[in-house]
Amino acid sequence: MTEKLKIDIVSDVVCPWCTIGYKRLEKAISELGIEDQVEIEWQPFELNPNMSKEGQNLREHITEKYSSTLEQQKASQQHMTNAGAEVGFTFDYFDEMRMANTFEAHVLLEYAHAFGKQTELKMRLMTAFFSERKDVSQRSVLKQALLDVGLNAEEALSKLDDETARKEVKSKEAYWQSLGISSVPTIVFNRKSAVTGAQPTDVFKQVLTQLLAES
Repeated sequence: MTEKLKIDIVSDVVCPWCTIGYKRLEKAISELGIEDQVEIEWQPFELNPNMSKEGQNLREHITEKYSSTLEQQKASQQHMTNAGAEVGFTFDYFDEMRMANTFEAHVLLEYAHAFGKQTELKMRLMTAFFSERKDVSQRSVLKQALLDVGLNAEEALSKLDDETARKEVKSKEAYWQSLGISSVPTIVFNRKSAVTGAQPTDVFKQVLTQLLAES
């Protein structure tokens, strides 16, 4: 039995390029027919660790953080919407859209990992945020996402007030940042090499083919 290629995806639930990057990676894995040769683990990264519980209007947030004009934001969102459509993902940007705090979502993703449901929950949360206009910092939304992927919602939600579970996420975030990761998605292969950004599917195919040949 050959060892699986370990893929760590450092990302946030509210990061559009993380969604697109993962969907392109998934497509590459599927087209190469290597689903049984790779193991994916999602690693926590908060784009806005200091985001308030109420969140912030997305337009305001992007203007403050990146000094983008409204025209630039609209163009960028259209670009992401098109890129999402190419990989079968719907981005539904709207005027009242708010950026959300994602810390608790990351705590639940750690919980989901133990049950082999991490990718399912990650995609469910991304879909809730980007396609269904839902606030992924709200526990009611988190609870529904857990139920949707077949996890024990009560047990999972209890982790949100568990100091150990919260510290584990903080320490994982610190670990990946200590390696110099400051932008997401960063996709790490066998903890040895990495690519950043939502690379085209062909680039992922190339990287995966080479790494599997070497192993």
